[in-house]
Amino acid sequence: MTIGLDEFAAMPKIDAHTHLLGRDPEGTPTLVEALERLCLRWIDLCWLEDEQTLRDQIALARVLCARHPGRFSWATSFTLERFGRAGWQEAAIAAIDAGRAAGAVAVKVWKNIGMTLKEGGRFVTIDDPRFDPVLDRIRANGMTLAAHIGEPLDCWLPLERMTVEANRSYYRANPQYHGLRLPEVPDHRAQVDARDRMLARHPDLCVVGCHLGSLEFDVAEVARRLDRFPRFAVDLAGRVCHLQGQEREAVRGFLIAYQDRVLHGTDLAVVLDGGDLSGQLDAVERTCLADGRYFCTDNMVDAPAVGPGFRCRGLALPAAVIRKIFHHNAMSWYPSIGGS
Repeated sequence: MTIGLDEFAAMPKIDAHTHLLGRDPEGTPTLVEALERLCLRWIDLCWLEDEQTLRDQIALARVLCARHPGRFSWATSFTLERFGRAGWQEAAIAAIDAGRAAGAVAVKVWKNIGMTLKEGGRFVTIDDPRFDPVLDRIRANGMTLAAHIGEPLDCWLPLERMTVEANRSYYRANPQYHGLRLPEVPDHRAQVDARDRMLARHPDLCVVGCHLGSLEFDVAEVARRLDRFPRFAVDLAGRVCHLQGQEREAVRGFLIAYQDRVLHGTDLAVVLDGGDLSGQLDAVERTCLADGRYFCTDNMVDAPAVGPGFRCRGLALPAAVIRKIFHHNAMSWYPSIGGS
């Protein structure tokens, strides 16, 4: 039994990977109204691109989640400033504890671990043992680690050989993260292997691998990690187009087989800067409806993020699977949501 688009629109949904930016929490009423209309709850993942941006994100998340606890949840992060020096671990743990006390349901780590963080000329990856006490504190606090480690495999390919248009656009605009241009940066295999070693060393830590765990190119690769690491799940943020470019029955079979281990997410961001939000909110609604058509129906759907003019057939997933991916799994893998 599948679920119709009207029922999909009316059912409660959680976007497990979003970003709230800016410094104007007074601009939230229109965002809240849009989320209420779409029956959406957002998990805002704060991430460390730079120290001031992280502080601003956390300040905004705390305000919005306190004002609208039924519509927003959030993940905190921790500093990498002075990594490896005396006092760094204590500062990171203090940030995690402060986030938990303020209602954070998770802790986010970002791709700068592995791709830009260096010490003595060497790149630091997530399996570095100095992260162990920090990861242990996340587990002890009953929090989940949201881990964006590595980049899509396309990151290490020339633009013209990338498999989806979304990646070509991103790396054209962000060459500082295009691995092909950065031969000194650990490659895709090294990034994923470091993440896997971290998972093996922390088997009791609940981890959500952002962006299909950076294994978006093949659902069979994702399945191998889910089989190996029972406390590991993945979100779909920014990677639905990679599913659309793979063989339909393989993707459908994967989502049904691992229906308890996949969380819906979009990677959408809304910037609250006092300006007009209509364009950003239109993107939120368009993405929600497009995802509903792809996952719920077997209609042909447009998939421009794969390539110009690309179309594919929807997955027509069973209703129970839809409810898990779009709602229940976020409640299970970020369990503090229920009490936040």
